Amino acid sequence: MMNAVLPWTILVPVLGALLMPLFRNAAGWCALLLAVVLATLNGYLYMQSVTGTVPGFSILEPVAGVRLALHVEPLGVLFALIASVLWIPTAVYTLGYVRVHHLQQQPRFHACFALALGATMGVAYSANLLTIFVFYELLTLTTWPLVSHEGTPEALRAGRRYLVYLLGTSMSLLLLAIVCVWQWGGTLDFLPGGVPGALPTVLFLLFVFGAGKAAMVPLHSWLPGAMVAPAPVSALLHAVAVVKAGVFVILKVAVYTFGLQRLAGSDGAMLAMYAAVFTVVVASVLALRSDHLKQRLAYSTIAQLACIVIGAALANQFGLLGGGMHMLTHAFGKITLFFCAGTIAAVAHLHRVSELDGTARHMPWTQAAFLVASLSVIGLPPGGGTWSKWLLVQGAVEAGAWLPILAIAFSTLCSVLYLLEIPARAFLRPAPTVVAMAEAPLLCRIGFISTAAVCTGLFLFPEPAWLLLCAI
Repeated sequence: MMNAVLPWTILVPVLGALLMPLFRNAAGWCALLLAVVLATLNGYLYMQSVTGTVPGFSILEPVAGVRLALHVEPLGVLFALIASVLWIPTAVYTLGYVRVHHLQQQPRFHACFALALGATMGVAYSANLLTIFVFYELLTLTTWPLVSHEGTPEALRAGRRYLVYLLGTSMSLLLLAIVCVWQWGGTLDFLPGGVPGALPTVLFLLFVFGAGKAAMVPLHSWLPGAMVAPAPVSALLHAVAVVKAGVFVILKVAVYTFGLQRLAGSDGAMLAMYAAVFTVVVASVLALRSDHLKQRLAYSTIAQLACIVIGAALANQFGLLGGGMHMLTHAFGKITLFFCAGTIAAVAHLHRVSELDGTARHMPWTQAAFLVASLSVIGLPPGGGTWSKWLLVQGAVEAGAWLPILAIAFSTLCSVLYLLEIPARAFLRPAPTVVAMAEAPLLCRIGFISTAAVCTGLFLFPEPAWLLLCAI
C-alpha cells in the first residue's frame, strides 16, 4: 500500500521552486503559501502517525534489494514538522527583511530555499540509509547558492568552504559508514531495534563525523563562515534545517541502524560521547570570545548540537527524549536569535555585541524576543529548553556518565554569560549619544515574536512532542 500524501511533502516545495521565477516580486508571498501547504501536509502525517501505521512510498529501486523510499516514523515526523512549521515565520520575516536589506535576485533566492526544504523533507522521511544519503547531499547542493547569495568575495569564499566541508565529510566518512553497514549488516533499511547481525559499534563514530552538518569539532568552521548569508538563511537553514539534518542523521542511525540496546555503553558510543563533550567545551569558549553577534550565535549552535549528539551517544530512553526535545526547543530558540540578529544588522547596521549598548530603547520588541529565546537556549524557565536539558541530564545519570553532565553544566553557564550579555547591554546600559535606528519592520516583528512565543509555549505544553518521541 502506498501513501498518497508522503511524496507531496517533497513535490510541493520542488514544484513551487520551479514556478518561482514566474512570480518575480511576489516570490515571497508564494514562499509563504508553500510553507503553509507543506506544514499542513506534515500536520496530517503527524495525525496519521499517532493514530496508526502510515504506509510508505517507494520512489525507485536502483540496485536489487535497495530502494529509494520514504517512510513515516516519529523522529522523522518531528524533524519534518520543525522545518516546515518554521518556514512559515521565516517567510513572513523575509517579507519584512527584504524591505530594509534590499535583497537581490528574490525569485532565485526563494526557489533555492524551497528546494532546500524539499531536500529536508526527503531526509526526514527516508526509509533507509541510501535515501537519507541522497537527500542529505541534495540539501548541501541546494543551500550552497544561498550561502553565496550576496556574491561578495567573502560570501563566495564561505560557499566554497561550505561545499568542501559538507561534501568532503559525507562523500568520504558518511558514505564509508553506509557501505560498511551494507557489508556487515546486509541491509540499509531503518529497522526497529536496529539492523540485526554483527555490526561493529565503532561505525557510529564514522556517522558522527560523516554527518558534517552536525558541525563537530574540528569539522565546524564552515558554520561560522556561513553566517555571511542573508539573515533568513542563517535563521531557518543554518539554525534549523541544515544543522539539524546532521544531528537528525546521528539520532536516526542510533535508533534504527544500531539500536539503543546494542549501542549503550559500547566503544563507539563512548568515543562519540567524548568527541561531543570536547565539542561542547571548545564551542562554548569560542562563543564567549566572539564579539561578532552572528558568529557568537553560530558557535552557540555548535555547542547545542553537540548536546544532541550526547543524547544519541547515551543510548537510553532519556537521552533519546532529551536529544529529540533539544532538536525542537533549540530550533525555535535559535531561529528567534538569528531573526533578531539579522534585524539589528539590517536596520541598525550593528554587527558586534560591544555595539549594542542601549539599543532596547529603540528596538524593544527585538531585544525582548532575544531575551526570551536566550532563556530557552540556555535551559532556564520559561523556555522550552529547560525540559530538553533536564532530560539529557537524566539520561546521563541513568547511564552513569558524569562527564556529559559537567559538559552540559559548563555549556549552560557559558551560554548565560554570552547570551544574556546582549539583552543586558541593550536594556541596562545607556545608549550612545548619536543613534540612528528604529524598531524592526512589522513583518519581521511578527516573525520573531511568534517563534519567541513558541519557546515559552514549549515550556508550558511539552506533551505533544514527548508523546511523539515516546512512540519511537
